[in-house]
Amino acid sequence: MSLLTLAGVSKSFGGITAVSDVSLTVDRGQVVGFLGPNGAGKSTTMRMITQYLEPDAGEIRLDGVPLGEAGREAKRRIGYLPENNPLYSEMLVSEYLDFAASLRELEGLEKTRAIERTVAATGIEGVFFRPIGELSKGFRQRVGLAQAMLHEPDILILDEPTEGLDPNQRIEIRRLIGDLGKDRTVILSTHVLPEVQHTCSRLIIINQGRIAAEGGVTELVARAEGAVQIHVEATGARVAEELRGLPGVRRADGAPRGEGRVEVAITADGSRDLRPQIFDLAKAKGWTLYELHQQAGSLESLFRHLTTGAAEDGGQEGTPA
Repeated sequence: MSLLTLAGVSKSFGGITAVSDVSLTVDRGQVVGFLGPNGAGKSTTMRMITQYLEPDAGEIRLDGVPLGEAGREAKRRIGYLPENNPLYSEMLVSEYLDFAASLRELEGLEKTRAIERTVAATGIEGVFFRPIGELSKGFRQRVGLAQAMLHEPDILILDEPTEGLDPNQRIEIRRLIGDLGKDRTVILSTHVLPEVQHTCSRLIIINQGRIAAEGGVTELVARAEGAVQIHVEATGARVAEELRGLPGVRRADGAPRGEGRVEVAITADGSRDLRPQIFDLAKAKGWTLYELHQQAGSLESLFRHLTTGAAEDGGQEGTPA
């Protein structure tokens, strides 16, 4: 039996659909990445898993038991780091973790050991007696992770855990998440591709509230590498339209570049090299070619292909979701 199951889960706000008919399973010991553009429905889905929100339709089960029936017992098994990482800046780190442990009903020696264990795991010994308001963003994220881990949850839900961090801090948090994933199930959301490639064993791409693709990271990278990207810049009539008609072309997106030029980004099957045909087509149509080059497909190109038309910043996830 899967640890976590979502079946036909949907959620709307004021007539705007944030999550639509999402079904997925998460097994024990997986580090699962929710990848999608801003407004895709990642945070809304995570908030329903943590019971901050109730689904409008569908069902979420933990070890086969509906969350609505499991109640507080389910909450005891989940640790949550929200995207905004709400902390009390006037508290010392030690005070905040003691407070968070009390909320988790940890007492006495159990509380002391939980705090000691979590402080060591997140590497915050050096700031343990400092005010949270004086900490860097990286250490604030570590403190947020510490509170989510105090009660040794079966599932850690991390919403954009590296958002706003500098490159060095991102690497540190990625390494920490990777270590956490050795002992428990981790679900993290992000719109940063390197996060999932370096951290996750499984990837779920979500767009406009729906699952666009899912599978192992290696599997999806291999799927991406089954295609090639061809960049064409030319002057002439109906360049993008004509290129879309070539065999093996999956899509061709054109954009004007001034002086009569058009730039076309082509996604094509990797089984053939279309460049000679593009050259012959340009010659036959009387186009002037300025650029024609090809590169292998990537997870980034697959992501862009699957999320074309995604909501812009401030979209669905800017609602109460």
